[in-house]
Amino acid sequence: MSKKSTKETTNSRATQCALLEVFDSPTDRDFRIVHTCHEFTSVCPKTGQPDFATIVVDYIPDKACLELKALKFYFQAFRQQGIFYEAVTNRILEDLVAACHPRSMTIIGNFNVRGGFSSVVTAEYRKPE
Repeated sequence: MSKKSTKETTNSRATQCALLEVFDSPTDRDFRIVHTCHEFTSVCPKTGQPDFATIVVDYIPDKACLELKALKFYFQAFRQQGIFYEAVTNRILEDLVAACHPRSMTIIGNFNVRGGFSSVVTAEYRKPE
């Protein structure tokens, strides 16, 4: 797999993040939203083989909530990207926090068995007090 320039990677990420949309939270009260994507795919940057996962987005919104159709398109944009499990889980967290500025958010990447191993990667964000 060829290495892309920083400019190409940044532009691709900016384009992908532009897919995300939010809407106003219906209340100021704390409430939890859990979205589960059962069909997440990306590509192993070492082997070029597809990686399959269930991605869980668990968050307490502040002023904005993630719009689901846009979130689906954002996740689909990973299908051809070579990225390690740990990197994709943390990137999703960074991108979604930047999009909706939640009070807290946890991303769980539950990656399917490959080579006899399954992996679960968890990344967390808490808004500073």
